[in-house]
Amino acid sequence: MLLSFRFANHRSFRDEQQLNLTPVYSDASENDDSVPNALQVVGVFGANASGKSNCLGAVAFMRQMVVESDRAVEPGVGLSREPFRLDPESSTQPSRYVVDLVLAGVRHTYGFHIDDDRVREEWLYHYPLGRRRRVFERDGDVFAWGEESGRRSDLEQIAGITAPTALFLSTVARFGHSRPEPDPADPQPLHDTYRWFYLTGQRTDPSLGLSALVHVSRFDTEEVRRLVVSLLQAADVGIVDVVVSSAPDDEHSAWSEPPARGMRERLARATARALHPPRVQFAHQGPHGTALLGLEDQSTGTRRLLTLGLHAAAMLRSGTTMLIDEIDASLHPILTAKLISLFRSPEANPLGSQLIFTSHDAALLGTLDAEEILRRDEIWFVEKDDEGASSLYPLTDFKPRKEGENRQRRYLNGNYGAVPDLSTYLFERAIAARGPVDGEATD
Repeated sequence: MLLSFRFANHRSFRDEQQLNLTPVYSDASENDDSVPNALQVVGVFGANASGKSNCLGAVAFMRQMVVESDRAVEPGVGLSREPFRLDPESSTQPSRYVVDLVLAGVRHTYGFHIDDDRVREEWLYHYPLGRRRRVFERDGDVFAWGEESGRRSDLEQIAGITAPTALFLSTVARFGHSRPEPDPADPQPLHDTYRWFYLTGQRTDPSLGLSALVHVSRFDTEEVRRLVVSLLQAADVGIVDVVVSSAPDDEHSAWSEPPARGMRERLARATARALHPPRVQFAHQGPHGTALLGLEDQSTGTRRLLTLGLHAAAMLRSGTTMLIDEIDASLHPILTAKLISLFRSPEANPLGSQLIFTSHDAALLGTLDAEEILRRDEIWFVEKDDEGASSLYPLTDFKPRKEGENRQRRYLNGNYGAVPDLSTYLFERAIAARGPVDGEATD
């Protein structure tokens, strides 16, 4: 679970910023030990080109470095980073990324500094019994270990093969030994931290979620199919069922044939299945019954709903953090609000998954069915100053009232900042002054 994310010198963000997920307000009904000590939903709002996507992009970049840096960077090439380039001095300074996490009930702090050439600093601390313990510290090629780091000889060997452009956390995950699941009774700070980054994800391709319907086992396929049907029926998009058509000879797996059949026949069957994979179709209710249509026939909103819904289901089952840029794209505000509410529901989110998203939709600052879509400490803004540098700040800086404050209207009126500074005169003048389009008649 993410407590906070700090970063600096990343794209439009020059100075250090912090996205803090620690609750600011707590209701009397929430004062019990079962409530996690981090927010489960955070929404980031702002004008176009203010830096909202860059905020989530900084988290995604940190994840990419952790998961891929040990093998994705060629020696001697340097690092591909994106510092603040509007200031020549800042572009040469290191970029910094730090997360505070709660893993198996224990706080962890992991971070690194990088420049164009190499990893300058890297560290991991954890806090068993509330006291900070060093797991490791890295200054260039020099490593220091804590008492609870594990077998120091093994770590020293892995440190010795860690490239200057690679993170030690990436390298130790690749070459060390770890369990597939964390064990609170026997914590492994290095591998538990890596696992959080690995599971944290961001997806935008509508076909990715549906691919689960044709690539998982038959038992899981039916479970995913029911989930898709439930999502679409709840959204009232006119789809009443989802049909997964069988591939040729699907009732007999080509690879389960007895050896006597011969390898040539088994390969022929496998090739046929590859050329004619199962197909997902959607049953729409018509005046004379149902008609089957493919994914390509569905609206952009339906495909977006499927993608987000299936991805959210995966995140909720794994207890990890989901990142969504422009959550409102192609979705009705009610559907967006319902998706957000899943992460607050103890029934839908028993493992404490988190949702961090960006949006332009001011309606998400309001209410639905007399309930706040987002609470006061779940709302953040991004604004860009006259020097082109973005800043990140929470709604709580404005001391908002719990009730009786129309945040949607106040935001659109500019009371919180983070809105476009639009000149109506210049906008109309630019449109009126456009030249003729090819083929357009002129007076």
